[in-house]
Amino acid sequence: MRVDKTYRFETDEGSATLPDLFRGRSQLLVYHFMFGPDYKAGCPSCSAIADGFDGFAVHLANHDVTLTAVSRAPLAKLQAYKRRMGWKFPWASSHGGDFNFDFNVSFSEEQQRQGAIEYNYRRGGHAMDETTAPPPVVEFAATCGTDAATYTRDRPGMSTFVLEDGVVYHNYSTYARGLDGLWGMYQWLDRAPKGRNETGVWWRRHDEYKKA
Repeated sequence: MRVDKTYRFETDEGSATLPDLFRGRSQLLVYHFMFGPDYKAGCPSCSAIADGFDGFAVHLANHDVTLTAVSRAPLAKLQAYKRRMGWKFPWASSHGGDFNFDFNVSFSEEQQRQGAIEYNYRRGGHAMDETTAPPPVVEFAATCGTDAATYTRDRPGMSTFVLEDGVVYHNYSTYARGLDGLWGMYQWLDRAPKGRNETGVWWRRHDEYKKA
């Protein structure tokens, strides 16, 4: 689908448009990282996924593909969190813009209040949509320095774009469990003798295990 709307982002290199995020390449992979304006830290699950980005972003870049993360938090928050995590991949702020809302990974308080959130190609049915937030959602919200309602107004996803003759086209988006293949740790755990072997939420940001 052709993208005619002009989106503005803030990046380490300054203000940018969606075509600018391609960085001279013809393909763009956007990871919609859960980091809302009111968060104090990025989502632990998104952080676990992003831990693998630096390793393969260089390979993608040399195959005409740019990988970037996009979040609604102001750029200064993203930069501080990147330093904490030791990450180098591009991360753009869409703060104050429509990008996250248009690609169905961010929602307004009104949508939330009215039960009008459509995420992962359907309305309702996701743990983040429950009236009483499940314990893992409450726990993750707390680790991000916010409440469950605020935390769940941003969601994870991935969108792909192609740039042809100066025109950007939206090619594909996936959300929720469609992101499982991007979790590097799970690809290894699925091949471990005991598999995922999970009893609740066990993962943390990589610098928090020593504190557990």
